[in-house]
Amino acid sequence: MPRFSYTAIGSSQKTEKGVISAESAFAARKMLRSKGLHPTEVTQITAETAGRSFHSVFGNKKKTVAAFTKELATMLRAGIKLTDALSVLIQQIPDPQLKNAITDVRDRVVTGESFAEALSEYEAYFDLIYVSMMRVGEVTGTLEDSLTTMSNMLEKQRQLEEKMTTAMMYPAILLTLCVVVVLIIMIFFLPLITNELVKVGQTLPLTTRALMKISDLLTSAWAFVILGVLFGLSWLYKRAVRTERGAALRDRFLLALPGFGPLIKQRIVSRFASTLATLLSSGMSMAESLRVVAQVTGNAVMAEAVRQARERILSGSDIATPLRDSGVISPSIAHMITVGEKSGELEQMLRMISQNLEAESDVVIERLSKFVEPIIILFMAGLIGLIAYATMVPIIKFSVTQF
Repeated sequence: MPRFSYTAIGSSQKTEKGVISAESAFAARKMLRSKGLHPTEVTQITAETAGRSFHSVFGNKKKTVAAFTKELATMLRAGIKLTDALSVLIQQIPDPQLKNAITDVRDRVVTGESFAEALSEYEAYFDLIYVSMMRVGEVTGTLEDSLTTMSNMLEKQRQLEEKMTTAMMYPAILLTLCVVVVLIIMIFFLPLITNELVKVGQTLPLTTRALMKISDLLTSAWAFVILGVLFGLSWLYKRAVRTERGAALRDRFLLALPGFGPLIKQRIVSRFASTLATLLSSGMSMAESLRVVAQVTGNAVMAEAVRQARERILSGSDIATPLRDSGVISPSIAHMITVGEKSGELEQMLRMISQNLEAESDVVIERLSKFVEPIIILFMAGLIGLIAYATMVPIIKFSVTQF
Protein backbone atom coordinates (compact mmCIF):
# COMPACT_ATOMS: atom_id res chain seq x y z
CA MET A 1 0.00 0.00 0.00
CA PRO A 2 1.36 3.48 -0.83
CA ARG A 3 2.68 5.60 2.01
CA PHE A 4 2.35 9.35 2.39
CA SER A 5 4.23 11.82 4.54
CA TYR A 6 1.96 14.51 5.88
CA THR A 7 1.94 17.83 7.69
CA ALA A 8 -1.26 18.54 9.58
CA ILE A 9 -2.67 20.88 12.23
CA GLY A 10 -4.07 19.19 15.32
CA SER A 11 -6.89 20.21 17.64
CA SER A 12 -4.46 22.20 19.78
CA GLN A 13 -3.35 24.16 16.67
CA LYS A 14 0.04 22.47 16.77
CA THR A 15 1.69 21.26 13.58
CA GLU A 16 2.18 17.51 13.40
CA LYS A 17 4.26 15.53 10.90
CA GLY A 18 4.27 11.81 10.18
CA VAL A 19 3.67 8.99 7.72
CA ILE A 20 0.40 7.23 6.90
CA SER A 21 -0.49 4.32 4.61
CA ALA A 22 -3.48 4.77 2.30
CA GLU A 23 -4.75 3.85 -1.14
CA SER A 24 -4.38 7.41 -2.42
CA ALA A 25 -3.60 10.96 -1.32
CA PHE A 26 -7.34 11.61 -1.06
CA ALA A 27 -7.78 8.56 1.19
CA ALA A 28 -4.84 9.69 3.31
CA ARG A 29 -6.40 13.13 3.84
CA LYS A 30 -9.71 11.49 4.71
CA MET A 31 -8.02 9.26 7.31
CA LEU A 32 -6.23 12.24 8.85
CA ARG A 33 -9.48 14.22 9.13
CA SER A 34 -11.11 11.23 10.86
CA LYS A 35 -8.34 11.49 13.47
CA GLY A 36 -9.11 15.15 14.09
CA LEU A 37 -6.21 16.47 12.02
CA HIS A 38 -6.38 19.11 9.30
CA PRO A 39 -3.82 18.09 6.61
CA THR A 40 -1.90 20.94 4.97
CA GLU A 41 0.48 18.78 2.92
CA VAL A 42 0.33 15.13 1.84
CA THR A 43 3.15 13.72 -0.32
CA GLN A 44 3.65 10.13 -1.46
CA ILE A 45 6.88 8.53 -0.33
CA THR A 46 8.93 6.75 -2.99
CA ALA A 47 12.31 5.03 -2.97
CA GLU A 48 13.83 8.15 -4.55
CA THR A 49 12.35 10.70 -2.16
CA ALA A 50 13.09 8.54 0.87
CA GLY A 51 16.77 9.34 0.67
CA ARG A 52 16.60 13.09 -0.03
CA SER A 53 17.47 15.16 3.00
CA PHE A 54 20.13 17.50 4.31
CA HIS A 55 21.83 14.70 6.18
CA SER A 56 21.77 12.35 3.20
CA VAL A 57 23.27 14.93 0.84
CA PHE A 58 26.21 15.60 3.14
CA GLY A 59 27.10 11.96 3.62
CA ASN A 60 25.70 11.34 7.13
CA LYS A 61 23.18 8.73 5.98
CA LYS A 62 25.33 5.69 6.76
CA LYS A 63 26.39 7.12 10.10
CA THR A 64 22.77 7.78 11.07
CA VAL A 65 21.63 4.31 9.99
CA ALA A 66 24.54 2.68 11.84
CA ALA A 67 23.70 4.59 15.03
CA PHE A 68 20.01 3.69 14.70
CA THR A 69 20.87 0.02 14.19
CA LYS A 70 23.20 -0.11 17.19
CA GLU A 71 20.71 1.58 19.52
CA LEU A 72 17.87 -0.67 18.34
CA ALA A 73 19.99 -3.77 19.03
CA THR A 74 20.80 -2.48 22.53
CA MET A 75 17.15 -1.83 23.33
CA LEU A 76 16.05 -5.25 22.09
CA ARG A 77 18.74 -6.92 24.23
CA ALA A 78 17.34 -5.02 27.19
CA GLY A 79 13.99 -6.75 26.63
CA ILE A 80 12.12 -3.85 25.04
CA LYS A 81 9.54 -4.73 22.39
CA LEU A 82 10.44 -3.92 18.79
CA THR A 83 7.56 -1.48 18.29
CA ASP A 84 8.30 0.29 21.59
CA ALA A 85 11.99 0.53 20.73
CA LEU A 86 11.18 2.00 17.33
CA SER A 87 8.84 4.54 18.94
CA VAL A 88 11.63 5.71 21.26
CA LEU A 89 14.25 5.90 18.49
CA ILE A 90 11.94 7.88 16.19
CA GLN A 91 12.29 10.82 18.57
CA GLN A 92 16.10 10.69 18.35
CA ILE A 93 16.66 10.40 14.59
CA PRO A 94 18.05 13.70 13.18
CA ASP A 95 17.27 12.91 9.53
CA PRO A 96 13.62 13.89 8.93
CA GLN A 97 13.22 11.52 5.97
CA LEU A 98 14.63 8.58 7.92
CA LYS A 99 12.38 9.51 10.83
CA ASN A 100 9.35 9.34 8.52
CA ALA A 101 10.57 6.01 7.14
CA ILE A 102 11.01 4.45 10.61
CA THR A 103 7.62 5.82 11.67
CA ASP A 104 6.04 4.03 8.74
CA VAL A 105 8.03 0.86 9.49
CA ARG A 106 6.79 0.89 13.07
CA ASP A 107 3.18 1.37 11.96
CA ARG A 108 3.45 -1.52 9.51
CA VAL A 109 5.02 -3.79 12.15
CA VAL A 110 2.14 -2.94 14.49
CA THR A 111 -0.32 -4.14 11.81
CA GLY A 112 1.49 -7.50 11.61
CA GLU A 113 3.92 -6.96 8.74
CA SER A 114 7.45 -8.27 9.21
CA PHE A 115 10.22 -5.84 10.13
CA ALA A 116 12.33 -6.87 7.12
CA GLU A 117 9.52 -6.42 4.61
CA ALA A 118 8.76 -2.96 5.99
CA LEU A 119 12.44 -1.98 5.72
CA SER A 120 12.67 -3.25 2.14
CA GLU A 121 10.48 -0.34 0.97
CA TYR A 122 13.25 2.13 1.87
CA GLU A 123 16.22 1.05 -0.25
CA ALA A 124 17.81 4.48 0.09
CA TYR A 125 18.59 3.62 3.72
CA PHE A 126 18.36 -0.16 4.00
CA ASP A 127 20.02 -2.14 1.22
CA LEU A 128 19.53 -5.77 0.30
CA ILE A 129 22.14 -6.97 2.81
CA TYR A 130 20.44 -5.13 5.64
CA VAL A 131 16.99 -6.47 4.76
CA SER A 132 18.30 -10.01 4.29
CA MET A 133 20.03 -9.93 7.68
CA MET A 134 16.86 -8.71 9.38
CA ARG A 135 14.80 -11.39 7.64
CA VAL A 136 17.15 -14.11 8.91
CA GLY A 137 17.10 -12.58 12.40
CA GLU A 138 13.31 -12.58 12.49
CA VAL A 139 13.06 -16.19 11.29
CA THR A 140 15.68 -17.50 13.74
CA GLY A 141 14.59 -15.31 16.65
CA THR A 142 17.98 -13.56 16.83
CA LEU A 143 17.03 -10.13 15.54
CA GLU A 144 19.20 -8.34 18.11
CA ASP A 145 22.24 -10.37 16.99
CA SER A 146 21.54 -9.51 13.34
CA LEU A 147 21.24 -5.84 14.26
CA THR A 148 24.52 -5.91 16.18
CA THR A 149 26.32 -7.62 13.29
CA MET A 150 24.85 -5.15 10.82
CA SER A 151 25.82 -2.20 13.00
CA ASN A 152 29.43 -3.36 13.18
CA MET A 153 29.49 -3.92 9.43
CA LEU A 154 28.10 -0.45 8.66
CA GLU A 155 30.55 1.18 11.06
CA LYS A 156 33.50 -0.65 9.46
CA GLN A 157 32.41 0.43 5.98
CA ARG A 158 32.00 4.03 7.12
CA GLN A 159 35.46 4.10 8.70
CA LEU A 160 37.07 2.77 5.51
CA GLU A 161 35.27 5.40 3.40
CA GLU A 162 36.37 8.12 5.82
CA LYS A 163 39.98 6.98 5.49
CA MET A 164 39.73 7.26 1.72
CA THR A 165 38.07 10.67 1.94
CA THR A 166 40.61 12.01 4.44
CA ALA A 167 43.56 10.74 2.40
CA MET A 168 42.33 12.39 -0.80
CA MET A 169 40.96 15.58 0.75
CA TYR A 170 44.28 17.48 0.87
CA PRO A 171 45.26 16.66 -2.74
CA ALA A 172 41.73 17.60 -3.88
CA ILE A 173 41.95 20.97 -2.08
CA LEU A 174 45.39 21.63 -3.61
CA LEU A 175 44.15 20.81 -7.10
CA THR A 176 41.05 22.98 -6.68
CA LEU A 177 43.14 25.93 -5.48
CA CYS A 178 45.49 25.45 -8.40
CA VAL A 179 42.64 25.57 -10.91
CA VAL A 180 41.07 28.63 -9.24
CA VAL A 181 44.37 30.55 -9.12
CA VAL A 182 45.19 29.75 -12.75
CA LEU A 183 41.71 30.79 -13.93
CA ILE A 184 41.92 34.09 -12.03
CA ILE A 185 45.33 34.84 -13.55
CA MET A 186 44.27 33.82 -17.06
CA ILE A 187 40.94 35.68 -17.04
CA PHE A 188 41.76 38.87 -15.12
CA PHE A 189 45.49 39.59 -14.81
CA LEU A 190 47.07 38.21 -17.98
CA PRO A 191 44.88 40.24 -20.39
CA LEU A 192 45.65 43.49 -18.52
CA ILE A 193 49.40 42.99 -18.73
CA THR A 194 49.55 41.71 -22.30
CA ASN A 195 47.18 44.38 -23.64
CA GLU A 196 49.41 47.11 -22.24
CA LEU A 197 52.47 45.50 -23.84
CA VAL A 198 50.68 45.24 -27.19
CA LYS A 199 49.73 48.94 -27.00
CA VAL A 200 53.38 50.00 -26.69
CA GLY A 201 54.35 47.79 -29.63
CA GLN A 202 56.17 45.10 -27.69
CA THR A 203 56.62 41.83 -29.60
CA LEU A 204 55.24 38.96 -27.55
CA PRO A 205 56.90 35.51 -27.50
CA LEU A 206 55.06 32.41 -28.70
CA THR A 207 54.27 31.20 -25.15
CA THR A 208 52.63 34.50 -24.25
CA ARG A 209 50.59 34.58 -27.45
CA ALA A 210 49.40 31.01 -26.83
CA LEU A 211 48.28 31.90 -23.30
CA MET A 212 46.51 34.99 -24.65
CA LYS A 213 44.55 32.77 -27.05
CA ILE A 214 43.52 30.55 -24.14
CA SER A 215 42.57 33.60 -22.09
CA ASP A 216 40.45 34.96 -24.96
CA LEU A 217 38.74 31.58 -25.25
CA LEU A 218 37.92 31.52 -21.52
CA THR A 219 36.31 34.97 -21.70
CA SER A 220 34.38 34.40 -24.94
CA ALA A 221 31.09 32.69 -25.71
CA TRP A 222 33.02 29.57 -26.66
CA ALA A 223 33.62 28.93 -22.96
CA PHE A 224 29.89 28.26 -22.53
CA VAL A 225 29.93 25.98 -25.56
CA ILE A 226 32.79 23.99 -24.02
CA LEU A 227 30.93 23.78 -20.71
CA GLY A 228 27.84 22.59 -22.53
CA VAL A 229 29.85 19.89 -24.30
CA LEU A 230 31.38 18.77 -21.00
CA PHE A 231 27.96 18.57 -19.35
CA GLY A 232 26.66 16.64 -22.35
CA LEU A 233 29.52 14.16 -22.16
CA SER A 234 28.91 13.78 -18.43
CA TRP A 235 25.23 13.04 -19.08
CA LEU A 236 26.11 10.49 -21.76
CA TYR A 237 28.60 8.84 -19.41
CA LYS A 238 26.00 8.51 -16.66
CA ARG A 239 23.55 7.00 -19.13
CA ALA A 240 26.19 4.59 -20.43
CA VAL A 241 27.30 3.27 -17.03
CA ARG A 242 23.69 2.48 -16.16
CA THR A 243 23.76 -0.24 -18.78
CA GLU A 244 25.30 -3.61 -18.01
CA ARG A 245 27.94 -3.30 -20.73
CA GLY A 246 28.80 0.28 -19.79
CA ALA A 247 29.19 -0.58 -16.11
CA ALA A 248 31.43 -3.53 -16.96
CA LEU A 249 33.68 -1.38 -19.19
CA ARG A 250 33.92 1.32 -16.51
CA ASP A 251 34.78 -1.16 -13.76
CA ARG A 252 37.39 -2.94 -15.87
CA PHE A 253 38.99 0.42 -16.62
CA LEU A 254 39.04 1.36 -12.93
CA LEU A 255 40.63 -1.96 -11.98
CA ALA A 256 43.34 -1.41 -14.62
CA LEU A 257 44.31 2.06 -13.36
CA PRO A 258 47.94 2.24 -12.20
CA GLY A 259 48.21 2.93 -8.49
CA PHE A 260 44.47 3.24 -7.84
CA GLY A 261 43.51 -0.06 -9.50
CA PRO A 262 45.04 -2.30 -6.80
CA LEU A 263 43.41 -0.20 -4.07
CA ILE A 264 39.99 -0.46 -5.71
CA LYS A 265 40.50 -4.20 -6.13
CA GLN A 266 41.43 -4.60 -2.45
CA ARG A 267 38.36 -2.69 -1.33
CA ILE A 268 36.06 -4.76 -3.55
CA VAL A 269 37.47 -8.09 -2.38
CA SER A 270 37.49 -6.97 1.26
CA ARG A 271 33.85 -5.94 1.01
CA PHE A 272 32.98 -9.23 -0.69
CA ALA A 273 34.75 -11.30 1.96
CA SER A 274 33.35 -9.44 4.98
CA THR A 275 29.82 -9.35 3.56
CA LEU A 276 29.78 -13.03 2.65
CA ALA A 277 31.18 -13.98 6.07
CA THR A 278 28.53 -11.86 7.80
CA LEU A 279 25.67 -13.41 5.83
CA LEU A 280 26.94 -16.95 6.34
CA SER A 281 27.37 -16.40 10.08
CA SER A 282 23.76 -15.22 10.31
CA GLY A 283 22.57 -18.62 9.12
CA MET A 284 21.89 -17.78 5.48
CA SER A 285 22.67 -20.46 2.91
CA MET A 286 25.69 -20.12 0.63
CA ALA A 287 23.56 -19.81 -2.53
CA GLU A 288 21.35 -17.10 -1.03
CA SER A 289 24.35 -15.28 0.44
CA LEU A 290 26.07 -15.18 -2.95
CA ARG A 291 22.86 -13.91 -4.57
CA VAL A 292 22.75 -11.01 -2.13
CA VAL A 293 26.48 -10.26 -2.41
CA ALA A 294 26.29 -10.20 -6.22
CA GLN A 295 23.74 -7.38 -6.07
CA VAL A 296 25.65 -5.18 -3.62
CA THR A 297 29.28 -5.78 -4.53
CA GLY A 298 29.52 -2.38 -6.28
CA ASN A 299 31.57 -3.69 -9.22
CA ALA A 300 30.14 -5.28 -12.36
CA VAL A 301 33.18 -7.51 -12.91
CA MET A 302 33.03 -8.85 -9.36
CA ALA A 303 29.25 -9.21 -9.51
CA GLU A 304 29.51 -11.43 -12.61
CA ALA A 305 32.18 -13.55 -10.92
CA VAL A 306 29.99 -14.00 -7.84
CA ARG A 307 27.00 -14.97 -10.00
CA GLN A 308 29.13 -17.60 -11.72
CA ALA A 309 30.33 -18.83 -8.34
CA ARG A 310 26.71 -19.20 -7.24
CA GLU A 311 25.91 -21.24 -10.34
CA ARG A 312 28.86 -23.53 -9.57
CA ILE A 313 27.65 -23.95 -6.00
CA LEU A 314 24.18 -24.94 -7.24
CA SER A 315 25.79 -27.50 -9.54
CA GLY A 316 27.84 -28.91 -6.66
CA SER A 317 31.21 -27.35 -7.54
CA ASP A 318 33.53 -24.87 -5.80
CA ILE A 319 33.32 -21.06 -5.72
CA ALA A 320 37.02 -20.19 -5.86
CA THR A 321 37.62 -20.93 -9.57
CA PRO A 322 35.25 -18.33 -11.13
CA LEU A 323 36.41 -15.76 -8.60
CA ARG A 324 40.04 -16.36 -9.55
CA ASP A 325 39.25 -16.34 -13.29
CA SER A 326 37.59 -12.91 -12.97
CA GLY A 327 40.98 -11.31 -12.30
CA VAL A 328 39.64 -9.41 -9.30
CA ILE A 329 40.69 -12.00 -6.73
CA SER A 330 44.34 -13.04 -6.70
CA PRO A 331 45.32 -16.73 -6.89
CA SER A 332 46.54 -16.64 -3.27
CA ILE A 333 43.18 -15.38 -1.98
CA ALA A 334 41.34 -17.89 -4.18
CA HIS A 335 43.49 -20.63 -2.67
CA MET A 336 42.62 -19.45 0.83
CA ILE A 337 38.92 -19.62 -0.05
CA THR A 338 39.43 -23.15 -1.38
CA VAL A 339 41.15 -24.17 1.87
CA GLY A 340 38.30 -22.61 3.85
CA GLU A 341 35.73 -24.54 1.82
CA LYS A 342 37.49 -27.86 2.27
CA SER A 343 38.18 -27.38 5.98
CA GLY A 344 34.66 -26.17 6.78
CA GLU A 345 36.02 -22.87 8.13
CA LEU A 346 35.08 -20.62 5.24
CA GLU A 347 33.60 -17.88 7.46
CA GLN A 348 36.80 -17.56 9.52
CA MET A 349 38.91 -17.59 6.37
CA LEU A 350 36.80 -14.86 4.76
CA ARG A 351 37.10 -12.68 7.87
CA MET A 352 40.86 -13.18 7.85
CA ILE A 353 41.02 -12.20 4.17
CA SER A 354 38.95 -9.08 4.84
CA GLN A 355 41.12 -8.02 7.79
CA ASN A 356 44.35 -8.56 5.83
CA LEU A 357 43.05 -6.59 2.85
CA GLU A 358 41.88 -3.73 5.06
CA ALA A 359 45.35 -3.51 6.61
CA GLU A 360 46.93 -3.53 3.14
CA SER A 361 44.46 -0.88 1.97
CA ASP A 362 45.52 1.43 4.79
CA VAL A 363 49.14 1.13 3.63
CA VAL A 364 48.21 1.72 -0.03
CA ILE A 365 46.08 4.76 0.88
CA GLU A 366 48.92 6.27 2.87
CA ARG A 367 51.41 5.68 0.05
CA LEU A 368 49.07 7.10 -2.57
CA SER A 369 48.42 10.25 -0.56
CA LYS A 370 52.17 10.79 -0.11
CA PHE A 371 52.73 10.14 -3.82
CA VAL A 372 49.90 12.30 -5.17
CA GLU A 373 50.58 15.40 -3.04
CA PRO A 374 54.07 16.20 -4.41
CA ILE A 375 52.89 15.53 -7.97
CA ILE A 376 50.07 18.07 -7.58
CA ILE A 377 52.46 20.57 -6.00
CA LEU A 378 54.93 20.14 -8.88
CA PHE A 379 52.08 20.47 -11.37
CA MET A 380 50.94 23.70 -9.68
CA ALA A 381 54.46 25.08 -9.60
CA GLY A 382 55.06 24.22 -13.25
CA LEU A 383 51.77 25.71 -14.45
CA ILE A 384 52.07 28.92 -12.47
CA GLY A 385 55.75 29.12 -13.42
CA LEU A 386 54.82 28.87 -17.12
CA ILE A 387 52.31 31.69 -16.76
CA ALA A 388 54.86 33.78 -14.85
CA TYR A 389 57.47 33.13 -17.55
CA ALA A 390 55.08 34.08 -20.35
CA THR A 391 54.18 37.27 -18.50
CA MET A 392 57.57 38.38 -17.20
CA VAL A 393 59.70 37.76 -20.32
CA PRO A 394 58.01 40.45 -22.46
CA ILE A 395 58.00 42.84 -19.48
CA ILE A 396 61.73 42.34 -18.97
CA LYS A 397 62.42 42.77 -22.68
CA PHE A 398 60.38 45.97 -22.75
CA SER A 399 62.25 47.31 -19.69
CA VAL A 400 65.60 46.55 -21.32
CA THR A 401 64.67 48.39 -24.52
CA GLN A 402 63.68 51.45 -22.51
CA PHE A 403 67.18 51.74 -21.06
